Amino acid sequence: MSAPDLPLVLSPDALEPLLGREGLLVVDLCQEGTYAQYHVPGAVHIDYQQIVAISPPVHGLIPATADLERLFSAVGIGNDTHVVAYDDEGGGKASRLLWTLEVLGHKRFSLLDGGLYAWANEGHKLDAGAVTPEPASFTARYCEEAVADADFILRNLDNPDLVLIDARSEDEYAGRQITAQRNGHIPGARHWNWQDIMDPLNNQRLKAADTLEKALEERGVSPDKQVVVYCQTNHRSSLTYITLKSLGYKNVKAYPGSWSDWGNREDTPVEK
Repeated sequence: MSAPDLPLVLSPDALEPLLGREGLLVVDLCQEGTYAQYHVPGAVHIDYQQIVAISPPVHGLIPATADLERLFSAVGIGNDTHVVAYDDEGGGKASRLLWTLEVLGHKRFSLLDGGLYAWANEGHKLDAGAVTPEPASFTARYCEEAVADADFILRNLDNPDLVLIDARSEDEYAGRQITAQRNGHIPGARHWNWQDIMDPLNNQRLKAADTLEKALEERGVSPDKQVVVYCQTNHRSSLTYITLKSLGYKNVKAYPGSWSDWGNREDTPVEK
C-alpha cells in the first residue's frame, strides 16, 4: 500500500507497519512535555499555536500562508508527503492541522484514529525525546472550498441546501456559557457536541460509521447538503469536519474564528 492509498482515518494497527516509509510523515500535536516523554516512533512535533492565529477577540484564524509554508517545510511536509496526524485529546488539534493542509491545497493526509491514547493503550511502541525533521519544500495552493466565513454564512442563512453544525457543548449552544459579547448559536444550527463523535469505550476512536450516520440523519444533515461546521474557534469542529469527510460528505466547510468571530460581531444574528 503506497501512502496516497491510505484512508482518511487510519487505525494504529494499520499505521505501525508503515512507520519509516518514504513519503509518510507522522505529526504529533500533543503538549510539548507529553511529546518529550512518549510519542509515535519517528513523529515530528508541531505546537498547536503554530497553526492558528489570533486577532482579538477572534481566535482560531488561519495564519499567513507564508508562515505556514515555512512551518510545514521545516518539519518535513512536502507537497507529496502523506501526513498522519494525532494528538492526545480526541483528535481536535490533529484535525485542525489536516483541515489547514486542505485549505492550502494539500490532500494527502490521515487522522490516527484514537490518537496517542489508542496507540499507547493498545501496546504500540513509544519513543521519547525529540526527532530532528528532514526539511522539505511546501508550496500552498489555496483551496477556498474548505473555508466558510461570516459573510458566506450570512448570505446563506435562508438557503435550504446549507446546514450548520455547532460542535460546542450544550451550555455554549444554548447561550448559558459566556464565551463572547453575545452568546447562543447561529440561527438554525444543529447541535452535535464533538465529544459525541468519540467512543470512550474504544480508546477515543471515532464511533462506528453507522452510529455517526444515524446521529447526522437525526439532525437533518445529509450528504447532499452544503455543510458548515463551527465551534468556538474551529478547534473542536475540525474533528467534525474530518469525520464528515470520512463518511463521504463532499461539500463541507469549516469556519475559522467560529463563535469568537460570530458572537463578537454586531451584524450577525444570534439564536438561543
